[in-house]
Amino acid sequence: MNPESYTTMAEVRAGVDEIDRKLVALLDQRFAHMRAAARIKPERGAVRDEPRKAEVIANARAEAERLGAPAGVIAELWEKLVEASIAYEMNEFDRLKR
Repeated sequence: MNPESYTTMAEVRAGVDEIDRKLVALLDQRFAHMRAAARIKPERGAVRDEPRKAEVIANARAEAERLGAPAGVIAELWEKLVEASIAYEMNEFDRLKR
């Protein structure tokens, strides 16, 4: 995949679709890590860790800046991703610790 060589929208769309498949697979792996965290953490209050949340978002922003990607957009996406991950982990914690 080299977007610079694309000459048709079909190529662009195929490239985006392939990236989306890979992103979903990576997100699945990320959520598997949330399940592990829910299993390992001793108490529900440990699920939300604001310093870690800030670190994860800052890391994503820094990586976006390094790559020349839109850092503000990436940081906003990561804010939503981390909040969704926390909610998922809370649900998993409750499910596992009943």
